[in-house]
Amino acid sequence: MQAATSRLMRAYARQPVSFVRGSGARLWDEHGVEYLDAIAGVAVTSLGHAHPEIAAVIAQQAGLLLHTSNVFRIDWQERLGERLCALTGMQKAFFCNSGAEANEAALKLARLHGHRRQIAAPRILVMENGFHGRSIATLSASGNPSKQQGFEPLLPGFLRLPYDDIDAVRQAAAQSPDIVAVLVEPVQGEGGIRVASTGYLRELRALCDQHGWLLMLDEIQAGLGRTGAWFGHRHAGISPDVITLAKALGNGIPIGACLARGAAADLFSPGQHGSTFGGNPLACRVACSVLDIMVRDKLPERAAALGGRLLAGLQEALGAHPHVVAIRGQGLMVGIELDRPCKELVGRALAEQRLLITVTRDKVIRLLPPLICDEAQIDDIVARITRLLTASGLNATATPETSGQRMHLHV
Repeated sequence: MQAATSRLMRAYARQPVSFVRGSGARLWDEHGVEYLDAIAGVAVTSLGHAHPEIAAVIAQQAGLLLHTSNVFRIDWQERLGERLCALTGMQKAFFCNSGAEANEAALKLARLHGHRRQIAAPRILVMENGFHGRSIATLSASGNPSKQQGFEPLLPGFLRLPYDDIDAVRQAAAQSPDIVAVLVEPVQGEGGIRVASTGYLRELRALCDQHGWLLMLDEIQAGLGRTGAWFGHRHAGISPDVITLAKALGNGIPIGACLARGAAADLFSPGQHGSTFGGNPLACRVACSVLDIMVRDKLPERAAALGGRLLAGLQEALGAHPHVVAIRGQGLMVGIELDRPCKELVGRALAEQRLLITVTRDKVIRLLPPLICDEAQIDDIVARITRLLTASGLNATATPETSGQRMHLHV
């Protein structure tokens, strides 16, 4: 437990529990109490905690070589680039340390693309409720005013539109000749688990082709099997120009990737972008092992099956709950929207149900279980969430915008 005189900056509202050990989808705190992890480190530990193969690779590589810098060729980085390009259909990769850094690289590619088209002040289309990181550029691209407050002035060059609204994109195209790219999440994670329609993504692809824009997909939370496909955009059968990845790629070891094809793949030249730690031998070797395990164990397919079970179980148990507005998601990326703020449920889930959840956009319980969960653990998540919502009472008054509205989605 964090000491009262902690020297850490107050950047996090931490729960009063400290985990010391994990195995698969389970965690144990400093007192030996067992918990069920339904968030996987916010979509990071898709292979679960303390995966023996990942642990062995970390130990072996740590005993060989951790860092040389990108001044030199890094064999594991080359191998990972080959693997990811084959998996995504992209042509080139840039490696960094996080999702925010991956999106920074994408934003820089977009501006380079615009300047090569002789557009002096290029603009990038981004979406309401989107989230792309906490650096100044990625925060400016995000659509959450509460996270932006206090950090103004934000960077210019972004045009924000409603999510999943292709007419708004068409209107922007007609009015703004300086647009050069679209940055969008196939599934908005921080935005409340909102799934873009296949038609929307396909029309975005067509508009980008028509106007010479880059279609840049933030797959940091939705990618690498979580939605039941290798990438969220695969459900729409499209190919982007740029993809950003992180989170599950290292199963807890920090790594991010920005992948590109076509003209976007050749925009960077030496000196225009870089990273001290990005693509180091440890992170890249671990990422290669993560991909090996995901392919071997067919984890995207597993996520599709388990996600269907999770959604069906939640719908059956909570579909008639008076305060549940919507149950939605794709694969093992699921949200339960309530008709009132419910952040206190995070602490109550820990204390009363020994269950790890998060709440996003104030009212959406977000579930991101490890992809290696078994069916019994998925059913257990449903049971614990049901007990949590039954015991909580939720006696607060419903907010005006949701009072009287009922919507249940099973995507």
